Amino acid sequence: MTNSIPSSIYGPVRSWRLGWSLGVDVLCVDSICSFECVYCQLGKINRVTTGRDIFVSTEKILSDLKNSDWQNADVITFSGSGEPTLAKNLGEIIEKIKELTGKPIVVLTNSTLLHLEEVRKELLHSDKIFCKLDAWSNDTLKRFDRPEKTVSLENIISGIKALQCKFKGFLAIQTMILRLPNESEIKQFAVILQLIKPDEVQLNLPTRPIPPEYFLATRGNEVEDNQSFTHLKTISKNELEKVRDKLSKLTKLPIIIR
Repeated sequence: MTNSIPSSIYGPVRSWRLGWSLGVDVLCVDSICSFECVYCQLGKINRVTTGRDIFVSTEKILSDLKNSDWQNADVITFSGSGEPTLAKNLGEIIEKIKELTGKPIVVLTNSTLLHLEEVRKELLHSDKIFCKLDAWSNDTLKRFDRPEKTVSLENIISGIKALQCKFKGFLAIQTMILRLPNESEIKQFAVILQLIKPDEVQLNLPTRPIPPEYFLATRGNEVEDNQSFTHLKTISKNELEKVRDKLSKLTKLPIIIR
């Protein structure tokens, strides 16, 4: 059974924020997430859930790691085929990989399970956590991220804040800008960012091609585009810079764009 599961380790791949990043996919039996983001590079999310489970054994992940080129990675990044905090063995895997490699651990999360104390505890051994926050209202959350029905913006924000109380590492907010926000929306988002006070805010544009179905290879961001993939219309880099400048002025936070 284990042999039929693809490798849980991919890369290292080049990351604009992290250098050479080795990916750890704790969900690689399927695409599994609490969001169905309109811009998701994986394509279709086959299991939309907030329920935690063990999808790939810790033993398999460690075995895949030992057979990988982890020595040439700058960081070990948990991302992959959906939302990594859905994996019940996440904390155990983080601790064992950190002990084995001595590399900095980065977790990319959509923040939907951070209201759970058990999840926050498992993340404390990470060095960096990048928390997704695309929305300034529940309406934009539903339109952009298409969350599982129990997910709310209030729980996401309170979960990030609760994590900050105990986490001693670097916490960034990752935001995908899908359309040009108006002045009122920028102010709304600035209020939320000021409430959280992250170490950094990362503004991104949805430039990656989207496959029509779940496509495992896109987790590494190195797949060639083809005719079946779609592209979302984005705002210009100049418009993104203006959004960054306005948020910087309102929040006084470090805000970077790609």
